Amino acid sequence: MTISTPRQDLPARWKSACRLYPIYFELAREFDIDVKASAELETGGETPGQETVEQAQRWLQEMDQLIQVHQLRQFLQTSSVVNQEGLLNLLEHFLALTAKTDATRDKIDFLLVQYFSQLAPSGMSDTEVDLAYVAQSLEPILGEIELKPPVWLHALDRVLEAAAHCRSLDELLHGGVLEQGRKAKGLAGDLFYLPIALVAFTRFGYLMRRSFFRLMLGDLNLILDGLTELEDKGVVTIDCRRAQFSAQEPIVRLRMICQSWKVMFQAEYSSGQPLRMLVDLRAAVDQARRPGQGSETEARAESKPASAAAKPMASAAAAGASKPSGKIAVAPGCAETPETQPSIARSDSSEFEVSSAPGWDPATESEAGNKS
Repeated sequence: MTISTPRQDLPARWKSACRLYPIYFELAREFDIDVKASAELETGGETPGQETVEQAQRWLQEMDQLIQVHQLRQFLQTSSVVNQEGLLNLLEHFLALTAKTDATRDKIDFLLVQYFSQLAPSGMSDTEVDLAYVAQSLEPILGEIELKPPVWLHALDRVLEAAAHCRSLDELLHGGVLEQGRKAKGLAGDLFYLPIALVAFTRFGYLMRRSFFRLMLGDLNLILDGLTELEDKGVVTIDCRRAQFSAQEPIVRLRMICQSWKVMFQAEYSSGQPLRMLVDLRAAVDQARRPGQGSETEARAESKPASAAAKPMASAAAAGASKPSGKIAVAPGCAETPETQPSIARSDSSEFEVSSAPGWDPATESEAGNKS
């Protein structure tokens, strides 16, 4: 049984469009999406005639085509416009669409995890996040669900087990774990919209996100430990060209940058380049600690050409970094602590993946940190 949303009557369709309009209009403004304001929805008010309601819905449909998944992620993680009720409105809107594209699926996937993330207590252990708990949390959206997952959903548990065995962010990003998760979602096809499948993928995305944060914060702590060890030995600079820094990068500056990355990497919409730089920085620090012996990430840490966004990243990070405050705390059993999360939720985003956003904008990231 798939999610069945009855066709709304005219007043309900108008009310739904009026609730979504401020969200969509702010999205268009933030990302400079070239779309005209809806004259019908600007005025709001009582339910107009059918033609006016249909014009308003066509405006929303146009926006659905223009808004990219990574833009929705970024907006919802940094904007105060959308509260829990707004997430519900968006979910109802996308679930009610008769024709669902891959982009629609990814938006629904993200919104479900974002919604669940707001409800889940920060102190929950991974074992407590079972299907029954997630299903109960999603009842306002999906209704009561029979907890009998089909066999094909067991693949998600195997991916979660693989993620739990990763020892570094490098392993998670480049060990094939993420690809397995994406493949499972893609192969699901229309079965993705089965209520039990939506619950399972929500649980999967939430737990994968937690794995990502644990590994990311673990890597940052190891880098900070390594920098302290090098300083104790009298080392002042290290060769960080592999991570798009200089051949004689000051350790003091690297520590400041790592502290600023606590903010930068809290949003999943960060592009792949900064994440690779974090992986490569750990490899560079490992190499400096053990010259001639290589590092555990040596095989994947070859120097990469700097992108247009990578060059200014180091200076932007250092400029915005606060005074070093030591290692980064990782709460036992839960990486999503309030100190590491955007204001909209206690955790990052939907089914975990490195966003395919076209590039990293230091100014945008700085603004995101300020809103957190």
